[in-house]
Amino acid sequence: MNMGDPIQKTGSKWVQWIIIFALVLVAIFLYRHYQLGQYLNLDALKRSRDALNAHYQASPVVFLSLFFMVYVLSTALSVPGAATILTIASGAMFGVLVGTVLVSFASTIGATLAFLTARYLLRDFVQAKFGDRLTAINDGMRRDGALYMLTLRLLPIFPFFAVNLLAGLTSISTARYFVFSQIGMLAGTLVYVNAGTQLAGISKVSDILSPGLLFGFVLLGIFPFIAKGIVSLLKARKVYAKWQKPAKFDRNMVVIGGGSGGLVSALIAAAVKSKVTLVEGHKMGGDCLNFGCVPSKALIKSATVAHQMKHGAKYGLSNTEPTFSFKATMARVHHIIAEIAPHDSVERFTGLGVEVLQGHAKIVDPWTVDVTLHDGTLQRLTTKSIVIATGARPFVPPLPGIEDIGYVTSDTLWDEFATLDEVPKRLVVLGGGPIGCELAQCFQRLGSQVIQIEMAPRIMIREDEEVSELARKSLEADGVEVLTAHKALRFERQGDVKTIIVEHRGKDIRIAFDALLCAVGRSARLTGFGLEELGVATGRVVTTNEYLETNYPNIFAVGDVAGPYQFTHTAAHQAWYAAVNALFGVVKKFKVDYRVIPWTTFIDPEVARVGLNEQEAKEKNIAYEVTKFDIAELDRAIADSAAVGFVKVLTVPGKDKILGVTIVGAHAGDLLAEYVMAMKHGLGLNKVLGTIHTYPTMAEANKYAAGEWKKAHAPKGLLVWVGRFHDWRRG
Repeated sequence: MNMGDPIQKTGSKWVQWIIIFALVLVAIFLYRHYQLGQYLNLDALKRSRDALNAHYQASPVVFLSLFFMVYVLSTALSVPGAATILTIASGAMFGVLVGTVLVSFASTIGATLAFLTARYLLRDFVQAKFGDRLTAINDGMRRDGALYMLTLRLLPIFPFFAVNLLAGLTSISTARYFVFSQIGMLAGTLVYVNAGTQLAGISKVSDILSPGLLFGFVLLGIFPFIAKGIVSLLKARKVYAKWQKPAKFDRNMVVIGGGSGGLVSALIAAAVKSKVTLVEGHKMGGDCLNFGCVPSKALIKSATVAHQMKHGAKYGLSNTEPTFSFKATMARVHHIIAEIAPHDSVERFTGLGVEVLQGHAKIVDPWTVDVTLHDGTLQRLTTKSIVIATGARPFVPPLPGIEDIGYVTSDTLWDEFATLDEVPKRLVVLGGGPIGCELAQCFQRLGSQVIQIEMAPRIMIREDEEVSELARKSLEADGVEVLTAHKALRFERQGDVKTIIVEHRGKDIRIAFDALLCAVGRSARLTGFGLEELGVATGRVVTTNEYLETNYPNIFAVGDVAGPYQFTHTAAHQAWYAAVNALFGVVKKFKVDYRVIPWTTFIDPEVARVGLNEQEAKEKNIAYEVTKFDIAELDRAIADSAAVGFVKVLTVPGKDKILGVTIVGAHAGDLLAEYVMAMKHGLGLNKVLGTIHTYPTMAEANKYAAGEWKKAHAPKGLLVWVGRFHDWRRG
C-alpha cells in the first residue's frame, strides 16, 4: 500500500494544527490583555445600553451586521459567557422578534463552525483511536441523530460549546446538525432574548432560569424520546391490533428450533429461572450436530489420515494405499454424532430446567404457539415471547433434469451414502464455497474422482484472490478438477449414464458422473411455522432489527433463519441477545454486536478469517496496511511438513490496531482465536508481540507476524542515534 499520501496528509494536518493553535493563543492574549471579559457581564451591558442603542439607531444595518458577525465569532470560538450576554443584549436593543431571529441564525452558524472545526481537526483521530467503541454511537447518530441533537439543545444543563465540539466527532451530517440545532436552541434563545427586553429587572444571569423554567426545559428536552417511545407503542399497537392478547401466560418464552441458536436461547432463559419451552421437530442439536459441522469434520479427519498414508514418504515412511470400507468410515461418522449428541439431548436440557417438546411448532398469534407432537396430539402454549431458530436448508438450484438424475446435499449425504461400500467413482460437486471445497477435497482423498463446478471466476469468492488461488492449487494437487466460470445449464440421463451440461466461454460442455452433490448455499427455513399467516416480515431471511426483534416486538429470530452469518457460533452469539432482550427488554435492551465474527473453511490447508480482508477493505474504501508472515519460515510447520500458508494482518496505517486477519495453514482455525480476542478487547499487534508463545508451536506464527509489523515500523532515525551511542561506548 502506498503510504506517501497518508504521511503527506499527516504533515499537512500538523501544520494546520500549529496555525490554529497559534491563532488561539493570540485570541487568548488579546482577550486577557484588553480585559474583554469585563464587557461580558450584566453590569457592563446596563452601563453601555444607551450608547449601543444610539449606534443602532444611527446605522441599523451596519450595527446589526457587526453584531451578527461578533455573535458568530464568539460562538465559533466558544468564548466563555459571550453567547449568554450577547443574547440578552439582542433583546435589550432589538426587541423579541428581531433579537430572536438574529440570535437564532448567528448562534447556529457559530455553533456549526465550531462543529466543523472539531470534525476537521479531531474526528479522524478519535474515530481511528476509538472506532470500534464508537460504532454504536455512530449508528445511533445516523439513525436518531436528530433526536439526540434536539434533546441536547433543549437542555440548558449541557454546555452548548461542549455539544458543538462533541457532535463534530460523530457521524451526524452537517445539514442535520444545523437544522436541529437551530430548532433545539430556539426555545432557550427566546427565553434569554425576552429577558433582555426587561434588562433593568435582572441582577444576575441565574435570575433568568428559575427552577420551574429549568424543569420545563428538561421536560421539553426529553419530549423527543417520549414521543419516540409513543410512536413505537403506536406501531406495536397497530401490529397487535387484530390479535387478542391472553390475560395471562403459561410461559415466559417459547423457542422454535433445537439447533445452536435455539439451544442457547433456551439455556439462558432457564438459567435466569424463567419458564421456557423448546420445540424441536427433527433432531436435537440441529444441522451442526447432525448434518453439518460434526459429521463433515469427522469425515475430513478420515480423509486426512488416508491422504497421509498415501504420502507417507513425506514423513520418512512408506507410501501406503489405504484399504477401507466406506461403509465403516460412514459408521464412524455416525458413531461420533452419537457420542456428541448427549450434549444437546432432551435429557440434558430437561435437567437444566428447559421443557422440551418434540413436534412441529406453528405460531398462531403473537403469544400462542400450537405444537403438534410426534404422537399426533396438539398442545397449545401461551407465552410472553417467542424465539424463531428454525435454521436453514441446502439450496437446490431448479435446473432442468436435476430431480431425474438424483442428488445429495450436505444434509442428506450422511444417510444416502451410509450404505455404500465405496465412494462414488465420479462425483460432481456443484458449488465453490466453503462447503463445496471441504467436501470436494474430502471425497477426492477418499478415492472419488471429483469434478467441482463453480459459476464464479474463482472458488471461495469471499476471500482474497491469493487465498482462492492457494485453495485451488491445494484441491488440484489432491486431484480435484476445479472448473471455475462454468455455469450449470441442465442435467440429462441416458440409461445409467448421468450428464451435466455446463456453459464455459460460450460453449456447452458435457460431463458424465455417477453422483451429484449440491453445495451452492443454504436458504432459511421460513415456511410452515405460521410466519406468513401472522405477517412476520421476511425476505431471504426473517427481517429483524438491531435487537433481533421482528416486526412483532415480542417475537425474535436467531441463527441461519435470521442471518446475516450462517455460522453455529454466530447463532449462539445472537441467542444471548435475543434471550436477554426477550426476557428483560422492558428494563434494558441490547443491540447485537457483529464487530468480531470469525470463520474457518476446513480444507487442507485451513483458511481462517476475522474482520476485514483486503478485498472488503477496498470495497469499503478503508485505508489499511498489510503485514504478512510466511508459515514456511516457522520451525514447527517445517517439523510437521506443513510449511504452507501465511498469516496476513490488516492494520490501521501507521498503527498496530488490527482491522482483520486471514490465516492459511495447518490449524488456522485454532491460531485465529488469539486475534479474535485481541480485536474483541482492542489489543494491538504490540500486545501480541509482547506475549510469550511456547516453542515450537504453530501459534508462534502470530507472534512472528506481529514482529514483522514491528520491524516495518522501527524508529529508523532513533536507531541511527542508538548506533552512534554504541560506537561511542566502544571508544
